[in-house]
Amino acid sequence: MLNGKKILLGITGSIAAYKSILLVRLLVKAGAEVKVIMTPAAKDFAPALTLSTLSKNPVLTDLFDEQSWSNHVMLGRWADLMIIAPLSCNSLAKLAHGQCDNLLLAVYLSATCPVALAPAMDEDMWHHPATKQNLIQLDKFGNHIIPVNSGELASGLIGEGRMAEPEAIADWISAFFNQQTSLKGKKALVTAGPTYEHIDPVRFMGNHSSGKMGIALAEELNRRGATVTLVLGPVSLQSSLPGINIVHVLSADEMYQACDACFEKMDLAIMAAAVADYTPVNKAEEKIKKKEDQLTINLQKTKDILRSLGERKKSGQVLVGFALETNNEAANAREKLLSKKADMIVLNSLKDAGAGFGTDTNKITIFDKSGKQFDFDMKSKKAVAADIINSISSIYYA
Repeated sequence: MLNGKKILLGITGSIAAYKSILLVRLLVKAGAEVKVIMTPAAKDFAPALTLSTLSKNPVLTDLFDEQSWSNHVMLGRWADLMIIAPLSCNSLAKLAHGQCDNLLLAVYLSATCPVALAPAMDEDMWHHPATKQNLIQLDKFGNHIIPVNSGELASGLIGEGRMAEPEAIADWISAFFNQQTSLKGKKALVTAGPTYEHIDPVRFMGNHSSGKMGIALAEELNRRGATVTLVLGPVSLQSSLPGINIVHVLSADEMYQACDACFEKMDLAIMAAAVADYTPVNKAEEKIKKKEDQLTINLQKTKDILRSLGERKKSGQVLVGFALETNNEAANAREKLLSKKADMIVLNSLKDAGAGFGTDTNKITIFDKSGKQFDFDMKSKKAVAADIINSISSIYYA
C-alpha cells in the first residue's frame, strides 16, 4: 500500500501515455496522492481532463503559467518519488543533457526526491548507441531505470522498447517504498577508500581507490533505514547524505582500530576499502634525502581487517568482503570467502573496462558461503550498491 505517499507523475509525448491513465488510477487506489505534469507533446496522447479527474489534482503543463512557475521548484520537494512514465526518446535525451524547455524538465532538474524513469520507444531507437549512452548517463545521475518490455510496438514491429505495464510500475513503486524501511533498526559498518602508509613525513604508499563504491554502499544502506558508520580513508569525496557517522582514518592500522572498536555492535559489515597489505617497518621522522641510487624499504604485513572480523563474527552478524583481482578471479574470490570466514565476497576485475578504481561504473560478481554465484552487468556504482544490498537483504533479511 502507498498510503500517504506523494507521487509526482511526469508524462511525455509517447503513444504509451494512454497507460499512464491506468497508472494514476492504480496509485490513487493504493492510497497515494498523485500530481501529474505533462509535456506539451504529451497532451496529444492523453487527455488532461481524465488525468485531472483521476488524480483529483490539476494537471500542470505550462512552464510559464503563473501557478506552474511558482510551483516548479516546490513540486520536486513535495514528492516522495518522481516518476516519468512514459519517457520518450526525445525527453530521455533532454534529461541526460540537462535541457530545460518545458515544465516537466524544470521540475526534474529541481527535484530533491528520488526519480524513476520508464522509457518507451521503438526498438531501433531503444538500441541506438545514443540512447544507450543517455541511459548510462541518467543511471550515473542516480535515477532509477525501470526496464522496458518486449512485444508489439506502435510501429507494428515486435521487439524491445514497450513501456512497462502500469501494474508492473505500481508494483515497482510499492517495492521501492518498502525498501526504504527494509533495514530500519539495523546497524551497518562500511569501509571505503584507500589507506596511506607513510614512509617519511612527506611520502607514503597508497593506491588509486576513490572511495566511490564504499560511499555508494553507505548511502544505499542509509536510504533503507539502517544506522550507518562509514570508516573512510583519505579521499576527496564525501557522502552526500546526512545521518551517516563518518570516521576518518589514514592508515591501515587506524582503519583496523576503528572497525575493531565498533564491530561488536553491528548487524552488518561491508569491507569495501582498498586496505594496504604492507606498511613500512620503520617510518623516517625526517624527509628521506635522495642520496643513493637505490632505496630499500622493509615492509611488514598490516592487520587483516576482514579476517580479524571474520574470526570474531557472532551468530546473526553478516560480513561482506571485496576482492579486486587481475587473474584467476573467481577462484581467488572463493578462496578469500572461505579463508576470511566471510558470508559474501564481491568480486570485481581490473580486466573489465569501466570497473575498478576511480570509475563511476563497476561490474561485479557476488559469491556467498552456500556456494551460489550472482553475476551482474556493468552499472553505475550507485546501481551496483543497490544490487549488493538487494542480494544481502534477500539472503539474510528476507
